[in-house]
Amino acid sequence: MGNTIEIRRFETPDSSLDMKERGGIDIINMTDGTTGMRATFEPGWTWEEDEKPLLGSPESCPMRHTGYCLGGKLVVRMIETGKETSITKGDFFEIPSGHDAYVDGEERVDLILFGAPEHQH
Repeated sequence: MGNTIEIRRFETPDSSLDMKERGGIDIINMTDGTTGMRATFEPGWTWEEDEKPLLGSPESCPMRHTGYCLGGKLVVRMIETGKETSITKGDFFEIPSGHDAYVDGEERVDLILFGAPEHQH
């Protein structure tokens, strides 16, 4: 690594979660372990119906998310409290694990998500 600039594009992701006509998540893994994700959720998308089965059907989303909303409106609900928070275009956000979510309205939700290296101390 050293002083080399690494550039990756979502057009050639390392992996993807395909949610068919409801959207998907493209995942890029950088050399240092950092991950970048581009999530696209179409109107009608819900975590419960479209993503939960792809993750092995946990009670709630087990991941923490840090990201930025490029468009649309995503409503995220914390399972333990039932509190709902809307994320909209221009919001930089931090979502703890233990949530589910759904697209609110007729506009597609576009998110960029960031993940720190898991081996970081």
